[in-house]
Amino acid sequence: MTTSKGGGAADKGGAGNGGDAERAEKASKADNGRRTRASGGGPAAARGGGTPAAPAGRPAPGAPLTPGRVGMYALLLVTGILLAFAGTLLQAAWFPGGLLLALAGMVGLFYGGSRATGTVGGVLVPGAAWLVTVFLLLSDVRPEGDFLFGPGIGSYAFLLGGIVIAVICATGSQVRATGVSPGRVGG
Repeated sequence: MTTSKGGGAADKGGAGNGGDAERAEKASKADNGRRTRASGGGPAAARGGGTPAAPAGRPAPGAPLTPGRVGMYALLLVTGILLAFAGTLLQAAWFPGGLLLALAGMVGLFYGGSRATGTVGGVLVPGAAWLVTVFLLLSDVRPEGDFLFGPGIGSYAFLLGGIVIAVICATGSQVRATGVSPGRVGG
């Protein structure tokens, strides 16, 4: 089995991939390192792999659930529920400062959850727990007409701000998970 220009088995589509590797090497040398989207260029193609590798210290995107990861998700779930209760009371008690403190707590939980687990689930689990708890608190109206959320702007800012923060953190963790480097679009 030869890989010479004379027509070895590898060049004719035989069992080996020697011809394919040589052609790819020649194409990359002729390309002088310039890659386009159509050629499949980018960090993964430059390394020789088809899919980008997970950053160091991070689990792979499809990593299996381990007992530690399940425990982390359970902790994030409970923390999301507690943050919903605390934020509901805090934003109403001290209006401008309490609202900012509650929103800062959500940023810390959602961003910290994504960094701790290395997955989008680190944002989705506490975000869903927070959202469900807040809407359960909204629907709990007593016969006297009392409920935890007042009719002011602070309640609406807390609800919409929490949703926006969760979406931003989930989107940011997806970008980190795929290994997209910040830079010029199309360049």
